Amino acid sequence: MMFRLGMLPLLLLVVVSAETRRMEAAAESSNSESGNEYTLDSIREALERQEDTIILNLIERAKFPLNSHTYDQPYLTIPHFRGSLLDFLVKNTEHIQAKAGRFKSPEENPFFPENLSPSLVPDYPFSKILHPGASSVNINKSIWKVYFHEVLPLIVASGDDGNYAQTAASDLSLLQAISRRIHYGKFVAEVKFKESPRDYEPLIRAQDREGLMKLLTVESVEEMVRKRVEKKAMVFGQEVSLERDDDGDVPSYKVKPTLVSRLYEKWIIPLTKDVEVEYLVRRLD
Repeated sequence: MMFRLGMLPLLLLVVVSAETRRMEAAAESSNSESGNEYTLDSIREALERQEDTIILNLIERAKFPLNSHTYDQPYLTIPHFRGSLLDFLVKNTEHIQAKAGRFKSPEENPFFPENLSPSLVPDYPFSKILHPGASSVNINKSIWKVYFHEVLPLIVASGDDGNYAQTAASDLSLLQAISRRIHYGKFVAEVKFKESPRDYEPLIRAQDREGLMKLLTVESVEEMVRKRVEKKAMVFGQEVSLERDDDGDVPSYKVKPTLVSRLYEKWIIPLTKDVEVEYLVRRLD
């Protein structure tokens, strides 16, 4: 199945429309908080809601096989463009979303910041909780690499069903959800810093990344997160059949819950802490 360029405007419209609805819902939820203030409790609640989004997007991506042509640069031939179908979709989608003001939000970080256009919508008065140095913390290149080399092979089957555009759209939604969660580490770090500045300031002045990582790490919380996402994956992803007898059959899942827990343990939690550390070493600049 060859990809048709005529499908792109509709595909981009669908992606942007869905993202716009999500952003509006997130803004409404954020505005409901008193004074738009970020607290450790409110941030934890936001991270828990993002778990839902990530798991549902994992399930959505897992319904397609690998569809390797989505990522093969030689497969796509477009004048004046060099890259894969996914590259093309992500760059063009981010270009449109930037015009719609998505990346004005301090919670959003683009994968291709060099490709963005200025926003065409009025600025929203987002809460100025983060230090200005936060804008220089963007590890999406690492997230991109980990996603394709480590995560994707775990959650999808090999094979090709020709649905390359749909596959790319699923990848984009999942990548953005994972990126948003990981970069939320900036807010976590800022709140932790404000709660205990005397603990953090000496380590920041010494640029002691290892010391900051130890101070930020709470193993009991990380274990709780891993258990929670595994349980959510069991609830969200269980195959349901009205014909199944209740005779103790082992349930099947769209995505293995243990893989979701592993995703958080090996990549999402460590990369979030990397963001926290990179934010903190700039906090006193």
